Amino acid sequence: MDLLIGDPRNIPHPIKSIGRLIGFADKALLGEIPPEKTDPEKRDKNKEYKKGIALVIMVLLPVILLTVAVMALAYRIHPAAGVCVEAVLTCYILAQTSLRRESMKVYEPLKRGDIEGARKAVSMIVGRDTDVLDESGITKAAVETIAENFSDGVSAPMIYTAIGGPVLGLAYKAINTMDSMIGYKNDRYMWLGTAAAKLDDAANYIPSRISALFLIAACMIAGKAYDAAGAMRIWKRDRRKHKSPNAAQTESACAGALGVRLAGPNYYFGRLVEKPYIGDDIRPVEFEDIKRSNRLMMTASFICFAVCLAVMAGISWIQ
Repeated sequence: MDLLIGDPRNIPHPIKSIGRLIGFADKALLGEIPPEKTDPEKRDKNKEYKKGIALVIMVLLPVILLTVAVMALAYRIHPAAGVCVEAVLTCYILAQTSLRRESMKVYEPLKRGDIEGARKAVSMIVGRDTDVLDESGITKAAVETIAENFSDGVSAPMIYTAIGGPVLGLAYKAINTMDSMIGYKNDRYMWLGTAAAKLDDAANYIPSRISALFLIAACMIAGKAYDAAGAMRIWKRDRRKHKSPNAAQTESACAGALGVRLAGPNYYFGRLVEKPYIGDDIRPVEFEDIKRSNRLMMTASFICFAVCLAVMAGISWIQ
């Protein structure tokens, strides 16, 4: 379903509802910050950290309970209704088609030479400042997003859904959405977002590493444009070159697969953030790398899907 239609437009979407719930909890718990307390060092760190824990509970508990209730009701009506509801919820959880679609919105203006259009498109999918990015910077941002979100938006949700159905899958998406909305070390979320960021790190610790291996495996069947040996080498060398314990896992595998250098210093909220480079500068990054990254991501998605099905079939056979 996700491959055919992606995220349905103009109809209720559980992930959007989770986002609204996070926004409500954020305003309810932290509210407006007085101008004299904009600096997080002038606020109560422990108090805001505890509010962050409360926010995580306020979001996760309703998501889990509501998903259980909806599925239980559907299966109570009829097993076929339960299967249909479970399938639709699973489709909402996966995001490979949306990831490919949104990243190709960056590729198309770059192909036309429209740098401003590409900057606008990439600003919709990254958290860094995009108004100073050139063609290479825009391309790197898109490629890094595809690589990182292969884990966050495709393989990790698929793995969690295979383990615990839409209940665990949507719980994971809630954790991931909280991190993307409040897991920043900026003036507002320095303390409030800590619990969400740590929970996201824990939830992605194993899936991100498995995802990197899927990308390396995908190099072997995706075509001559990819270097499996290079992907493995760079992954082993650069997978820890990020403040997050997980983000560099898939980025390093993708950089090695393409033979390019990713990451490095970037501006976030007007501040220059120094980050180490990932990969070797074997060749310049070019906008076609966005398309190549998508092909690698889609191939790895099918590998992940096949592995999940095989494991589930094996568990069913043993039972």
